[in-house]
Amino acid sequence: MSEETSEIKLTVNGDLITKIVNVRQHLVDFLRLELGLTGSHLGCEHGICGACSVWVDGLVVRGCLMLAVQADGGDVTTIEGLTETGEIADLQKNFVDRNALQCGFCTPGMLMTLAELLRKSELSSREEIREHISGNYCRCTGYHAIVDAVETTISDRLGDS
Repeated sequence: MSEETSEIKLTVNGDLITKIVNVRQHLVDFLRLELGLTGSHLGCEHGICGACSVWVDGLVVRGCLMLAVQADGGDVTTIEGLTETGEIADLQKNFVDRNALQCGFCTPGMLMTLAELLRKSELSSREEIREHISGNYCRCTGYHAIVDAVETTISDRLGDS
C-alpha cells in the first residue's frame, strides 16, 4: 500500500517552499527532515512539552500535533528564522547572562513562546510570564532563571534599567 501524498506550498522563515509530503507527516518532522531546520525538537510527541513549538501565521503551535499539510498556504517561522531577524537577540543574550538554559533542549520552543509574549506592548508580571510558558517543560532550570531573563528583557526594552 502506498503512502498518500500531497503538494504543499508555504512560507518558511520568509522563503516560499513547495514540496510533496506524506499527508501524515507532522510539521516538526517536515521542518527537521525535509528542510533541515533542526532547531525545533521532538520531545514528548504529545504536545505537552513545547520543545517543538513554532509559529504558524504568527501564533505558537505544537509542531508535533500539526500536520505539514495543515500548514499549506501558511507562514511558518522557526527558531532559525526568528533568530535571523534579530527580534530576540536581547532575549537570547539574557538567557545566557541569567543562565536560563542548561541542556538547551527546551530553549528553542521556550524562546518561540516567549517571543510571542514579548510582542505584546504591555508589561508582564512574573506570574504572567510563568503562565505564558506553562506549556513549555524544562527539566534543568527550575524556571526562575528563565523568568529572570524575560523580566530583564522587558525592563531593558522599556528603558527601565
